[in-house]
Amino acid sequence: MRNYELLSIIKPNIDSEEYDKLVSKIEETITSLDGKVSSIDKMGRKKLSYDIKDYRDGYFAVHNFEMEPNQVEKFNRQLRLNENILRVILLETSGVKA
Repeated sequence: MRNYELLSIIKPNIDSEEYDKLVSKIEETITSLDGKVSSIDKMGRKKLSYDIKDYRDGYFAVHNFEMEPNQVEKFNRQLRLNENILRVILLETSGVKA
């Protein structure tokens, strides 16, 4: 298993309840692919540096998790198919927190 960090930017036109459900759904997707979530940081609504799909702000969420490398491509594809997610950044981390 390798350590990963996922930053998700979610459309701002959904309400906070839908935002919470989407963050939970991402966690469920990780566990369904035999991953283990170590932490979730719901950063809330923030202004974007530049417009993404005509949105000037979005909800941010960070998931730190472990997953087998062969499952990461499936996970990334599922994230990109979700129409409420504007952008994802998925990084492999060393697993050491500063």
